[in-house]
Amino acid sequence: MAIVVVTGTGTEVGKTVATAAVAAASLAQGLSVAVLKPAQTGLSGAEPGDAAEVARLAGEVTAAELARYPEPLAPATAALRAGAETVGPEDIAEAAAKLAAVHDVVLVEGAGGLLVPYDAKGSTLADAAALLHARVLLVATSGLGTLNATALTAEALQTRKIGCLGVIIGSWRADPDLAERCNLADLPGAAGAPLLGALPEAAASLSPEAFRAAAPSWLSPQLGGTWDAASFAMAYAPPPFAAVSGDA
Repeated sequence: MAIVVVTGTGTEVGKTVATAAVAAASLAQGLSVAVLKPAQTGLSGAEPGDAAEVARLAGEVTAAELARYPEPLAPATAALRAGAETVGPEDIAEAAAKLAAVHDVVLVEGAGGLLVPYDAKGSTLADAAALLHARVLLVATSGLGTLNATALTAEALQTRKIGCLGVIIGSWRADPDLAERCNLADLPGAAGAPLLGALPEAAASLSPEAFRAAAPSWLSPQLGGTWDAASFAMAYAPPPFAAVSGDA
């Protein structure tokens, strides 16, 4: 996979846990892995950030962070308010390339969605992906609204001629509703890319040992796992439509 940029259809969709799962599956294959968080927002001081959480769950990865801002805002706004330097796409691309020179896999986890601004020029994670000629792994939610958000992100990637590696569902409930079941079949079409995994909603609460052991079962072979999209969709296939009749 070399360098893969991980983004989401929005905030709180499971990007960090998905990144950790891919890292764990790669490590299980004997690959060396680095995780780069260009801009960590909402934290200050020595508090562990997303890159540290990936390392906690996945294991022996190189965790790198370029900038940290205390307020939970878009990186450009958070940097401005903190009076701190911003991180541009060139900075991200340079750091990722250096990590790629000494690691088999580099996962670049963005902040929020694909087009969140990182600097005063409005540069985004998409600009960094374009500089790196990297493909993007998209993390999406499973419920209502995900098809629109996924399609918009996919269109933004296509417009910029950036390849989408596939989609991971960041949190899959044990008892999915009708919309979630139907979205299993519809998400690949919305993304124009295959469904490559589904993480259980409680994945982040597992012990690191249990997380590492289970991670390959959540991801497709393309990401180093054993998960099969067709079998998963069949297991959660929605019931047939039943028309409701009534008196005229």
